[in-house]
Amino acid sequence: MADSVPLITPYKMGPFQLSHRVVLAPLTRGRAYDTIPQPHMILCYSQRTSKGGLLIAEATGISDTSLGYKNTPGIWTKEQVEAWQPIVNAVHEKGGIFFCQLWHVGRVSNYDFQPNRQAPISSTDKPVGGEFKMVGCSVPRRLETEEIPSIVNDFRTAARNAIEAGFDGVELHGAHGYLIDQFLRDGINDRTDKYGGSLENRCRFALEVVQAVSEEIGPDRVGIRFSPYTNFMDAVDSDPDALSLYLVNQLNKYNILYCHMVEPRMETISDPVETEKNSFQFRKTFNGTFIVAGGYHREEGNKAIESGYADLIAYGRIFLANPDLPKRFELNAPLNKYDRSTFYTPDPVVGYTDYPFLSSE
Repeated sequence: MADSVPLITPYKMGPFQLSHRVVLAPLTRGRAYDTIPQPHMILCYSQRTSKGGLLIAEATGISDTSLGYKNTPGIWTKEQVEAWQPIVNAVHEKGGIFFCQLWHVGRVSNYDFQPNRQAPISSTDKPVGGEFKMVGCSVPRRLETEEIPSIVNDFRTAARNAIEAGFDGVELHGAHGYLIDQFLRDGINDRTDKYGGSLENRCRFALEVVQAVSEEIGPDRVGIRFSPYTNFMDAVDSDPDALSLYLVNQLNKYNILYCHMVEPRMETISDPVETEKNSFQFRKTFNGTFIVAGGYHREEGNKAIESGYADLIAYGRIFLANPDLPKRFELNAPLNKYDRSTFYTPDPVVGYTDYPFLSSE
């Protein structure tokens, strides 16, 4: 049965042997109270674990300046690291491979989330604008050139902490208008130092983070996520094709494990749109494992794997609503519908761990 379903075929991702191609995408859920991972997260991740399956944890803050949303987890303190350990252990007990997504929101924050109510930091001093003005972000402070190495080091330390917590590796969050993306995009980055202006300069921060984290934990434990075509949080670029191609080429120099690309059809983060653009040129260029995300369903995922368009497919909302998604894909079983109203509510059960499994018949 499994042999006839491309999504349910084994794959060797560097040192990790995966039993199928269905990846749990990183999903912010707002259930980590006061930045501390909670016991109810054990059940949520354990439910979505299958032997040989890859899970990417929700976006996790790297420092006390990195957060911009309520009840999101961190990994910069001893308490946070220790709170992650039983969650990671539960995934490993079921044979899963677990990566932690490392996150700094940059300017997508406000004074209430920042130490001493200081301004959020960014590549720029321009606030989030456009249709996203209403999200309540404060005017950011442009990082001085000499401050940037300390932020790179925060990523390095967070990666080390993730390994201490038991994670198998880390994914750097370079997508969706957050800090790394704020350096990449020329619609945000208006710097005149070595981190702004040219394509090479705008990519410098991202690549310094990649290098630092790879040196700390090994490149075969490092992935990165990009969304060069998504306009979320007012993140736009005049030439996303050139940006993506340059980045992917540069990543090859570091031999990292994977590149996780949000598809061009995800212009927003809600639903796919029709577009002729796709990620295949980047897949052909990148030497490691190539993961795509972007509103995929079963048949699209099967076609993407079968055609060689991608190695793995990340599923978010439908994995959220179907904890046994790989099994449902294998059997071509019907899917539970997700309830968008409970995506980010703090309830530890409702809309979180109460989605039903297939019957055991």
